[in-house]
Amino acid sequence: MTTHPVSPNTVLANALHHAEDVLTPRVLAAPPERIVLVVGTQINGAPHIGTSLVQSLAFAIAARLRDRFDLPTEVLFSALDNAPYELSADPATGHRYQRAYAQALGGQALADLVTALYQPLFTALSRRLGIPHRVETYTQQQAGEHFRRTWLRLLPRLDAARWWLAPSTGIPHLRIPCPHPGCGWAEKQAERTRVHLTDREAAQVAAVCLHHGSYRTTVTPTGGVYLDLATLYRNMVKELALSSPHGTLHVMVKGGDWVFGAHLVDKALQAVGLTRGQLPARLFCPQVVTETGAKLSKSLIHEGRAPLPFGAADWLLDTRQWPGTIAEYAEQLLAMIDTLLSDPRHFFRSYSAAEIGRMMTAPATRSVPAP
Repeated sequence: MTTHPVSPNTVLANALHHAEDVLTPRVLAAPPERIVLVVGTQINGAPHIGTSLVQSLAFAIAARLRDRFDLPTEVLFSALDNAPYELSADPATGHRYQRAYAQALGGQALADLVTALYQPLFTALSRRLGIPHRVETYTQQQAGEHFRRTWLRLLPRLDAARWWLAPSTGIPHLRIPCPHPGCGWAEKQAERTRVHLTDREAAQVAAVCLHHGSYRTTVTPTGGVYLDLATLYRNMVKELALSSPHGTLHVMVKGGDWVFGAHLVDKALQAVGLTRGQLPARLFCPQVVTETGAKLSKSLIHEGRAPLPFGAADWLLDTRQWPGTIAEYAEQLLAMIDTLLSDPRHFFRSYSAAEIGRMMTAPATRSVPAP
């Protein structure tokens, strides 16, 4: 059996010769000086195959764009250290609280975690394809002056976007961890968090801590506490910050499960004044699913709410268990990606975990384009 899949035709695939053709209109509309592929991952344990697939595709697409448009390209990895590390509830009020990895582990432990779990694969892919990369934690991103100024400028216009960012409640979650030394707990749904601008350069936030009660703090462009924004809200601020034309085209590389969420982010960006041409460029990668069609979720499997998919090896859920070296793992990923990128039909679709496992371990052969 060969590694190439049999993929049906789709409207999008039929309109393309290559998967990266979807980015051509953005490159031609405003020719950039360089292209940065931005890929983010929650730092909440060992990566599974879906994470590795999206990350390695970012490097592979970067290499293709470099060769096609003769432009320098780079991969930016966003390590999302605001993922929940522990959860708790206030027995008196029922309000739920979370403590994120950033607050629970601290900067050095997080850096060590990223270095151990992700850096080896990035280094192997970077060397193999000649694509430079850099790593930025969310802690570093939210502390940056440009990110904070973008958030402050957005606040007066947030009312126009809030129902796109939080369609059920109209309240985009802003979590400000308790600044008490050694604490860091924040109300998960931010029900009692209030924020208002005090001037163009500062916002005051009032919130309630699980252990220390009410507290107030100030956020400025160059200081203040950790800005933990809910997923859609965070992506809106990040992409708004990257929308300024500085000769760089930023391409958001995401898993296929982001297709529906990105629609809401785009509507929110348009609500605060961006035109269609200013919306971020995006590339949605193949999604790894179970036999039921659900996204492969290590959380559900670890919680005992879903079984390991039939025919899936343990390394698909924890890539550290791959039976070989990191260099060999990177080579197998790139061989499989060569197949996925050989025909748009193979790229714009989902794959079962078992099929991905088969393609990763079967003898590498070039895909045969669909007739």
